[in-house]
Order: sequence, then structure tokens, then C-alpha cells
Amino acid sequence: MRKNERSEERQLVTDSWNRCQAWGLSHDDKPAARTADPAYLKQVELKHHELMASTAAEVVPYYRNVLSSSRCLILMADPDGTILKSWGDERVTDARLRPWLQRGANWQESLCGTNAIGTAIANQLPVQVQRNEHFLKQFRSLIGSAAPIFDTEKQLAGVLSVFSDAYLPQAHTLGMVRLLSQSVENRLIIRQFETSHVQITLNTTADNFDSPWSGILICDSAGKIVASNQRADQLLATSTVQRYLDELFTSSRQHILGHPEHTAIQLVTKGKVRLSARLKRPSAPTNAATTTTAAAGNHNSQADPGNRDIAPPQDLSSLEYGDNSVRRCADQSLKVLQRGVPVLITGETGVGKEVMVKALHRASPRCNEPLVAVNCAAIPPELVESELFGYESGAFTGARAQGSLGLIRKAHKGILFLDEIGEMPLAAQSRLLRVLQERVVTPVGSTESVPVDILLITATNRPLSSRIETGQFRADLFYRINGLSVQLPPLRQRTDKRELIQDIYRQHRDPGQREELPPQVLSALENHPWPGNIRQLVNVLRVAIAIADGEEVDIWHLPEDFLAEYDAASPTRQNRPDHVAPASQNGSNQERDQEQEQEPSPDPLTQTLQVYRECTGNVSETARQLSISRNTLYKRLRELGIR
Repeated sequence: MRKNERSEERQLVTDSWNRCQAWGLSHDDKPAARTADPAYLKQVELKHHELMASTAAEVVPYYRNVLSSSRCLILMADPDGTILKSWGDERVTDARLRPWLQRGANWQESLCGTNAIGTAIANQLPVQVQRNEHFLKQFRSLIGSAAPIFDTEKQLAGVLSVFSDAYLPQAHTLGMVRLLSQSVENRLIIRQFETSHVQITLNTTADNFDSPWSGILICDSAGKIVASNQRADQLLATSTVQRYLDELFTSSRQHILGHPEHTAIQLVTKGKVRLSARLKRPSAPTNAATTTTAAAGNHNSQADPGNRDIAPPQDLSSLEYGDNSVRRCADQSLKVLQRGVPVLITGETGVGKEVMVKALHRASPRCNEPLVAVNCAAIPPELVESELFGYESGAFTGARAQGSLGLIRKAHKGILFLDEIGEMPLAAQSRLLRVLQERVVTPVGSTESVPVDILLITATNRPLSSRIETGQFRADLFYRINGLSVQLPPLRQRTDKRELIQDIYRQHRDPGQREELPPQVLSALENHPWPGNIRQLVNVLRVAIAIADGEEVDIWHLPEDFLAEYDAASPTRQNRPDHVAPASQNGSNQERDQEQEQEPSPDPLTQTLQVYRECTGNVSETARQLSISRNTLYKRLRELGIR
């Protein structure tokens, strides 16, 4: 974090303390957690329907893929500071404060003093509040970061916050919550205008169009800006809403709006700043689903312009590299799906169910029709029915004036993928059963039914039979979706593990890095238990490649939690891969082993301090010589009081 940014944050905290004193709060005050009335909370959630749906779509995949291995809690609050939803681990703090992290708790600054959520609302700016920066001593065990979310009219729509333990770098935490809040804002804008206006994506280079930090302009056919995100205003150094393209760029609006869709445009702003841009034209509401492809981690579908119209049917053999069980699952699924028989995919979390569904879609006759993927666990239970089946205008408080088509109708003529089907509420299960039986959808608040033509794929990572026994899943729906049941094997059981690891590495490696992993790294990856399966493997490789920073990936580049899992699964600690000597160290492994037998192992902190001094404070070189990750080194340096 830059020095001036940190200074601005501290000023926000100082101003907050002044407000707390003006309200008459005392550092020793101990307010009790106030929980909103259930009826009121239900009304608030319906009012913020769009915000909750968009936030879940952005947060859930990010948490599962990036933060699930860390002690971290993500909270979403409305503009009044009431918690609407949470994701993650409540153990970031002691038990006495956990009621404050529950749905319905309120974090208004006038009640709780200086805190991430309340102070972000008061200032409408991102803020991080460290332990002793909380005005009330009661909350000084917390470290919180929060960022506001603005709607399409630039009004405060809510706040996203992250509470973490001390081992997650705090600068990273604040950056992460800002990234997530920007992603939610972008989704709110795109979702509202995707069927009615032209979307212009802006960034400094054409390589970064898909970044959440891209600027977004929404304009009508006359070139008038009707909505924009904060990043667009920053790039153009002006408030853009109600301005015309001619006022912002040296190119005319006819040139910009007449440019081919999805191709890069080079634009120069009136401030002489050169930007890259890309257009996406509106799709009609009646057939908006025909260009919809959604990631399984997202329950809200968006167009995927990078793949649309250019993704040919793909051979399902790309799913495996010689594993017969995976090949059999894919071949059988495609055959029955083409006959209209539903497919149920089972397997542990992270085995590649989503990847298989996308490959089935590309290889099916419906490859040019939509694939709409819905994560049933990612949608708040209160919103499942309106998200899936759509709703009429005025169906409930907070509903969009034009109503909502619903994800099932967006999948018309294509494939509907319901991931984590076992988490679907019983009320929605009843409505889904009727859709599958009669092939019609009745939107919430309507008496009219609409025909739909869909192929159905479902997935679960837990046995549905146990949920049927406990009454959490309907047996009649189970038999309706269980046409063909296939089980993808976990990564640890796959016979093509080595080839799969090398291929994923090649997909993510930096230019200039070797095309194959070194033998000692590959061996460590092959022998790992992989509780998170392929998803975990991808994350481990991406972290290692990032830490290697263009150099050859080696053992000490692997994340520390990966090595800890390897330790737990290894018969003896001597098998741990970080006992492999780096190539830069002098002497053979045999000589080093003999030295270790003759001399007792030094204390880790003492050894760390010695090597750190020898390397003149070079963190990368110190970690390399100690054969540990940089995260572990930073922890040891903190214990030594150096960082």
C-alpha cells in the first residue's frame, strides 16, 4: 500500500473517533449484538434481492478458490449496516463476538464505534480498521476491511467486508475486498442494462478487458452515457453519466458505436489518454439466453464474448489423458444427453464437474445454444425461486419494474446445469419437479405458464440418498433427475495424474518458464493427497508460478499449506519435499544428511535470522536457502520482530 493511501485511511479512522466522541461513546462501552426482527430482515433481503444475488455470484467462487484455506470471514451488509449474508469461517474471533458476525446484526458506527462496516458506510470509501483502531475496546480483537458497493445510480447499495486473522497480509485483504466490491458493482450494472444498451469496456490495454478493474460505460443508441462504474470515471478523469461519447473521446460516436462487436478499439480521450475499448451490443430480452454461458461458481449468467461463436464442438477426450473411468463418464453422458435423458454427476468437490459439463455442452448438438449454470448453494434460500423461475413486475418489494426472465427460461433450447442440487430448498424442488414433468415455467407472481425446452445436467458432492432419508430432498425429484448417474474419480485415484499436472502447469506457466515441471516438484505433486482435487491443484500451481516469478518452479515455491498437507500424509517427515536441497546449495544430499546426523538441527528462528542476515535481507534468497515458502519466512520474521 502506498504511503499516502495509508495516511488517508488513518485520517478516516481519526475522523471516525471524533464522531464517536461526539455521540458520547466511551471506549469501555459494551453494547450487545442487536439482531433484526425476522419479518423486517426478510423485507430487507427482498429489497436488496439484486445486490444479494450479484454478491453471491462474485464472492462464492472467489472464496472457494482463493480463501477457503485461510481463516477469513466475508460479510455483506445493507446501507444501514445490517448483515444480510456471510461466507467463511467465524473463528476469526473469539466466541463472545460471534453474534456480531451473524445475519441480522447491525454495525452502525453510532452503535459500535469505529469499525470497518460502519466507517465505510459513514465515509462511503474503502477502509481498513486494525485491532486498536476500533473505538470500543470490545472489538479490538478484530481486523476488518470493508468497501462500499454503489448501484447504477451511484447510490450506496451495500458494503462488503472481510474479517481475517493476523496471518493474512492486511494490504492484500483490503485490496481483495475492493476487488470484490468492484466486481459486484460491475455485475449490477451489466445485469440491469445487458438487454437494452450498448456496453463499452475500457482499460489501459486490450489484454485486461476481463479484469474487474476495467472501466464500464453503458450508453444508448445516441451515444449518451446512462451508467458507468467508478473505474471508468477514473480512466476518463471526469463524471461520465449524462455525457455523450463525443464529449469524452476524440473519435466520433458513429465510429465507436459502428465498430464490430467484441473486437478491440483504440480510443484517445479528450485528455489525450490512449485507451483500449470493446463493445458489446444489447440482446433482445426474448432470446437473451442464446448468448449466455455461465461459470458453475456463478448463479447469474453473463455473456462470454471471448468464447461466443468461435468455440467449436470439442472432443471429450480433452477431459482426460488416459484415465478410462473419466473417458467412460464423458462418453456415456454425451450419448444419453443427446437422447434427452438427464445426467447426474457425482464426485468430491473440485474433481472437475463443471469442466465436464462445459465439454459436454461444446460436444453436443446444442453447442450454439446457451449453457446456463446455477450453483444452488450460492443463491440465498429466500431468492432461489425468483432466480430460477423468474418473476413478474411487482411480484414483491424490491422486484425490478420489468420483472425477471429467470435462469431456467434463459436456458431455453440449451442446457441447464444445476450444481449442488442437494442444497436446493424444498419449495423450489417442488416447482422444479413441475418444470421437468410438464416442460413449462410459471414465474413468481404470475398465473401464466411458459413452455421451455432444456436438457438437464445436475451435480452433487454428497449422496442425495442421505438427504432423502432426512427429508431434505424429494425422492420423486431424485428419480426425475437421476437418468444416468456418473461418478468422477478424485484426483488421488486418477491414473493420468502426472499428465494432468503437467498440462495444467503448461496452461498457467509464465513465458520463458520450462514447459515441464522439475522431477522433484512433479513427484511432490503426484504424491500429495489432494483433498481439494483439481481445483486445489490449479491454485497450488498458480501460486507456485507467481512466487517463482519467471524462474523455474522449485519446491520452496509451493504454498505452505500444501506442504503441511504433504507432511500429514507422509509416513515420515523425511519424505517432505522441502528436504530436497536447492540446486544453488553446495554439497550433495548425502553430505548434507551426514552433517545433519553429526550436528543437532538448529532452532528454526535462529537459523532463519542467520540466513536472513547472510542474504542481506533478500527475502526470496533467504526462503530459497532455507527451502521454505515466503509465507513461512514472513511468519518467522514477524516472530523475530523484523517485519
